[in-house]
Amino acid sequence: MSRAATLPTVGDQITTLLTGFALTTAARELVSRFVSAEQQLALPVLLDVLQLEADERHERRITRLRRTSKLPPGKTFATLDEGRLPPPLVRRLHELADGDFLDDATNVLAFGLPGVGKSHAMCAVGHALIERGHAVLFMPTYNLVQDLLAAKRDLELPRALRKLDQFAVLILDDVGYVQQSPEEAEILFTLLAERYERRSVFITSNLIFAHWDRIFRDQMATAAAIDRLVHHSVLLEFDVPSFRTEHAKRRGKGPTRPTVDPAT
Repeated sequence: MSRAATLPTVGDQITTLLTGFALTTAARELVSRFVSAEQQLALPVLLDVLQLEADERHERRITRLRRTSKLPPGKTFATLDEGRLPPPLVRRLHELADGDFLDDATNVLAFGLPGVGKSHAMCAVGHALIERGHAVLFMPTYNLVQDLLAAKRDLELPRALRKLDQFAVLILDDVGYVQQSPEEAEILFTLLAERYERRSVFITSNLIFAHWDRIFRDQMATAAAIDRLVHHSVLLEFDVPSFRTEHAKRRGKGPTRPTVDPAT
């Protein structure tokens, strides 16, 4: 079969676009009626107009997704210093930007010292996913936990969790950065359990799993949370020097080596 024979016809493309616009009657009737009226020569012009509509709808959706994502606008692949990162890690980040992992609700877990680029990298992937039409939400973990605690006090927690369901990816930045109270740990566990195998979670943390009992305070809860996160997951290790430390050293203000314990 020739390549030309496998390409969709103008009529097929028009029908596909109208179906995508949820104009089911037009999708079913329009092309055949143009043909019946012997107006086939008008179909390419109609296709051009519908394609313009599709492009503008896409741009409006991307603008809306970007606005609601709360992603820092400057943290994209264009501004990520990929030369500081190991090539296999860079390749993995760009693979994630394709969004194929969303089909299995795979989680992405980024570990490393403060200042190594974890948050920037996760935001860069988030921006790329938005360009592909996926809904993403970025929030510091502590802030989101406080919002959910407030919803729980107002008896609105189920509604708040359903609202988060509209996001294919939830980026939880700095998990474990602030010590969790028992109530905060419980609400974080509830969130992770709610999204398990349904929606993807990105996590950045400077705490390795061995120290996650500092977050959940209870060994059973810690094990259960980790089990849910790693069941379908991609683990990314940012084993590189701190960008902020290197920058300070170049300016003659920083220490000669990182002063942060990797477990803190």
